[in-house]
Amino acid sequence: MKIGIVGCAGRMGRMLVNETAKTAGCEVGGGTDLAGSPFVGKDVTLIAGLEESGVLVGDDPRALFEAVDAVIDFTAPAATMNHAKLAAETGKIHVIGTTGLSNDQKAELKVAAKTATIISAPNMSVGVNLAFALVEKVAAILDKDTADIEIVEMHHKHKVDAPSGTALGLGEAAAKGRGVDLDAVSVRSRDGHTGARENGTIGFATLRGGDVVGDHTVVFACEGERIEITHKASSREVFAKGAVRAAKWAEGKAPGLYSMRDVLGL
Repeated sequence: MKIGIVGCAGRMGRMLVNETAKTAGCEVGGGTDLAGSPFVGKDVTLIAGLEESGVLVGDDPRALFEAVDAVIDFTAPAATMNHAKLAAETGKIHVIGTTGLSNDQKAELKVAAKTATIISAPNMSVGVNLAFALVEKVAAILDKDTADIEIVEMHHKHKVDAPSGTALGLGEAAAKGRGVDLDAVSVRSRDGHTGARENGTIGFATLRGGDVVGDHTVVFACEGERIEITHKASSREVFAKGAVRAAKWAEGKAPGLYSMRDVLGL
């Protein structure tokens, strides 16, 4: 299976190149970077610290989609939407780890998925997706009169979106477990004299600093006890492993919009 990496010269892109190269049944079929980047024209695997492959970094995403079986995308929302259109036009697999997508952009993905096999998840880690399933289950058991839900996340100081896509994914899992709409019950910030906590809300707290890869905790605070579901990522390698696993899983699947929970059978 030939896998292409958009944004292959970045930190996450290089990790994806490495993971693809060492995964049985997969090969690095290409990569792109922004036009004008000093990496354009360089060997894709060489800039990732591997042996030279003869596959060069390009700046044309369409050419990449046409040349490979699947494209892995950890870029930015606007770029990802352009890539989704290319996936729809070429009928190729598109694995999306980009976070910060708006509701309108998520709706656009559903349209693109009519002719492309798209796997989109706020976090590609196997462990995080197990946490999604656990949170949904616990939230279904502990209703709003039994437990208050708070989600705490911390990431490195360079992360630009907040709350993280994973935190929102955990919130969506909790809301799904309770049969409510997250947008209707989420509380993104508290400051000053806020009054008592409103029953049934799902709170978010965001921390930024240092080089933290990603820490997430969902707190179910009950009277007399507290349940916490925590995931801590110590390396971005877990995201790369999950993304390549998703690409392999998608081979031969019908067009549609899938998640990592589909990939893992959760």
